[in-house]
Amino acid sequence: MSNTADSPAPTRRLSRRGVLGLLAVGALGATGTAAAALAVRGSSSAPSAGGSTAEGFLTAATVHSIELALGVAAFSKMMQAFKADGSKAWITGDVVIDGTRHTGVGLRLKGNSSLKSVSATSPPESLPWLIRLDEYTAGANHQGMSEFIVRSNSTATALNEAVALDLLAASGLAAQRPALVRLRVNSSAEVVRLVVENPGREWTERVFAADGLLYKAEADGDYSYRGAAATSYDGVFDQEVGAEDATALIDFLDFVNNSDDATFTAQLGQHLDAEAFATYLGFEELIDNVDDIDGPGNNSYLWWAQQPDRMTVVAWDHNLAFGARPGTGRTNQPGAGRPTGAPPMGAPRSAGAGGPGGKANALVSRFTALADGTAKVAAAKERLRGELYTSGRATAALDAWTSLIQQRAADLVSVDVLASERATIQRYIGP
Repeated sequence: MSNTADSPAPTRRLSRRGVLGLLAVGALGATGTAAAALAVRGSSSAPSAGGSTAEGFLTAATVHSIELALGVAAFSKMMQAFKADGSKAWITGDVVIDGTRHTGVGLRLKGNSSLKSVSATSPPESLPWLIRLDEYTAGANHQGMSEFIVRSNSTATALNEAVALDLLAASGLAAQRPALVRLRVNSSAEVVRLVVENPGREWTERVFAADGLLYKAEADGDYSYRGAAATSYDGVFDQEVGAEDATALIDFLDFVNNSDDATFTAQLGQHLDAEAFATYLGFEELIDNVDDIDGPGNNSYLWWAQQPDRMTVVAWDHNLAFGARPGTGRTNQPGAGRPTGAPPMGAPRSAGAGGPGGKANALVSRFTALADGTAKVAAAKERLRGELYTSGRATAALDAWTSLIQQRAADLVSVDVLASERATIQRYIGP
């Protein structure tokens, strides 16, 4: 990753095995929803072995405070570079987290489709940020956490993504833990933003606790096979964790794209956690997230576990969950008609169709066309409907996040907006 002239050389990334348990759920005061929220978040809320207490940074028990101080000239230069060629250069700044100051941290833009509408004059408090406390100072962390993402959202509350991540964790799939923050940049007014774990080394060590490699699918790429040369996948996949090695990725894409139908069906389980993939696809349909693995952002990660030597598709980017649409500040109401080009609400995925504005994904296409994939996705979706919606888990999560905003950020979000955005999600969940 490139650095601006205003930034010192970054430190070498360090192993963080035994990372502290973060974002654990604590009491929600007098709302009466703490126990329900804890049940939703399940084991993903517990500290990892050797970790910290449940009151560590980014607990979902409160709305935290984050203040960024960054140089106006450095910020302007960073934005101009991004608009010129799409580069996401690092700049330095100070971060105050719940009153604790961290100096000389690394900050850069984080996102792809979420950045398409930004301009050189976009206010910094509105942007998605990747913040690394240890980018320039080895070992720097806040209560065990050295990096996190300030997410963007077209809604005012980010309730949709917060609830989606709770439910993703409850589904048994790998999920990033969220927390709401009051964000201020330099002298800006405070705004409500959602902060989540960055899918990187800390996250993989907490979630998978195994040796492996993590690859991120880039927005301008796809799941096609481009030959055996690792350089052919530059800008298509970016390796986030582990010593640089594209062998596992290339072998997987070769199998997905080039195996005959009989081989694909018979050997899929040797190359992919197929049960988790069916659950992932069913989950994304259930929460009406069009921006998933075959959506416009190609949003997904691939985790290759050394043992048992196979891939797991990792969900990423849920700021369009529950019908939210980019840049509109509005959502698509259940039953009110889908966006142009979208399948009917609740319709199964058709092979290779992609989401509205999306693109075909080779893995989705072959999985749904073969190996009873469509039936498995439909079954997973209905199972999750019962486990997450009918059971009351989703409503409990929605109530918990809504109460948190009412108690800790009511001055930043109007009563009417909060009620409207909550009601939209509730219509998906049902009574």
